Amino acid sequence: MDNQPLDVTSDDKLWALLAYALSPIVPVIILLMEDKKNRPFIRAHNAQALAWGLVNLVGGTILSGVLFFCFGLPSLIIWGIGVYWGYQAYQGKYVTIPVISDFVKNQGWA
Repeated sequence: MDNQPLDVTSDDKLWALLAYALSPIVPVIILLMEDKKNRPFIRAHNAQALAWGLVNLVGGTILSGVLFFCFGLPSLIIWGIGVYWGYQAYQGKYVTIPVISDFVKNQGWA
C-alpha cells in the first residue's frame, strides 16, 4: 500500500490508533459508526485491527495458559506489537501485518 495516503484527517489517525491499541472492542464500535466505517484510512486499519485483536485474544490466552509461569507476558507482548502498529497508523502510514493484511484484503474488508 501507499505510505502517503490522501485525505487523511487527524481524527482518522486517532481512530486507527485506538483500533489497534484497544482491539477488538474499538474496531467493533467503529463498525457501528456510519461516519467512521466508510473512511478509507479507518476502514483499512479497522479490519486489520479487528483481525489482530481476535488473534491476540485467542493466541495470547492460549500462550498465557500454556506458559502460566509467564503471568500473562505473551498477551502483553502481543498487545505491545498492536500498539506499535497503532502508532504507525497515527503517523499516517498504512500497516502491513504478515498474513492478516493479505487475508483482510482477500476478503474485501479493507
